Amino acid sequence: MAKKVVLAYSGGLDTSIIIPWLKENYGYEVIAMVADVGQGEELAPLREKATKSGASKIYIEDVKREFVEDFIFPTLKAGAIYEGKYLLGTSFARPLIAKKLVEIAEKEGAEAVAHGATGKGNDQVRFELTVKALNPDLKIIAPWREWNIRSREQAIDYARERGIPVPVTKEHPYSMDRNLWHLSHEGGDLEDPWNEPKRHVYLIITPPEEAPDRPEYVEIEFEKGVPVKVNGKEYDPVALVEYLNEVAAANGVGIIDMVENRLVGMKSRGVYECPGGTVLFLAHRELESITLDRETMHFKQKVAVKYAQLVYDGMWYTPLKEALDAFVDSTQQTVTGTVRMKLYKGNCTPAGVKSPYSLYREDFATFGADEVYNQKDAEGFINLLGLPLKVRAMMRKENQEA
Repeated sequence: MAKKVVLAYSGGLDTSIIIPWLKENYGYEVIAMVADVGQGEELAPLREKATKSGASKIYIEDVKREFVEDFIFPTLKAGAIYEGKYLLGTSFARPLIAKKLVEIAEKEGAEAVAHGATGKGNDQVRFELTVKALNPDLKIIAPWREWNIRSREQAIDYARERGIPVPVTKEHPYSMDRNLWHLSHEGGDLEDPWNEPKRHVYLIITPPEEAPDRPEYVEIEFEKGVPVKVNGKEYDPVALVEYLNEVAAANGVGIIDMVENRLVGMKSRGVYECPGGTVLFLAHRELESITLDRETMHFKQKVAVKYAQLVYDGMWYTPLKEALDAFVDSTQQTVTGTVRMKLYKGNCTPAGVKSPYSLYREDFATFGADEVYNQKDAEGFINLLGLPLKVRAMMRKENQEA
């Protein structure tokens, strides 16, 4: 009986040809595993396609709710965004997929797991660090680091030789990754940062110039940093993200075009469609502006940078990540309230915020007459704050005169 390997399968070009490659080069029985993180219609043909490609069986695991509650919302609460732009859609999906990969491998008694990430990318790290953290006994196979295929064009030829249909052509070579949070596009003419993305690249978001000429408003209600209602209606976590995706996409919101620093050392250009995520990130940040004190807010901003780096680098299941989650959860105890966001032709701007835990006091902040703030107190505060500057200036003057 052949030994088993469980492959993280997407039905895309790479994983489609990996099935016959594993059988030809390792003699394994190949079991395909798909984690449904919101790919939508992409899942429909996968069962038949995996079998025709040579898989003995396929698991399609619906993990959308787990994805939102245990991966998206913790990152949202942290305010984590990589290099000021990237909302980490692929980054935090990979550890969940790898977690399910390990579970199926253990269930099937497989000795190995495999993935289709290339040796140039970040995903290989994200998959493999998760496997090592959850089951260090599993063998990991990464065909892109072993075979002699060196380009997507060669991969397409390999598939055609074996009668395997693939969802890309040499004329439309984009590498795409889709889930509830975003759709990413890489490769092809996008590899030149000077090239503006063509209209046909966008599959979710209406280009801003084609969006409605009237703004649309949404009100998002948060409880302890977690979004629970939109426009007064309560949604379950998956439905909430899906609804905001629909509304934001129709208004051209959520296009992210960036050159990012990959973990493996090179820069890469990616175009991301992240409509609902953009709205939630900006709304959450706005709510924190009135519910967190200055020192906590500023320190949390530093934590967010490190948190984003850990997620991007595939270090989801690490002690530091767990410790930062504990800090973030502590900060979110009063991040409850409602934010109104204005969506208009690709822009997403705050249009109102309120919270029962607001630290904003109009009676203190007003430019009108007030009876709670004695402006004379500022003089002593400035004198004490400026004392080191005064002493330094005195020293420099004395040395110049000497």
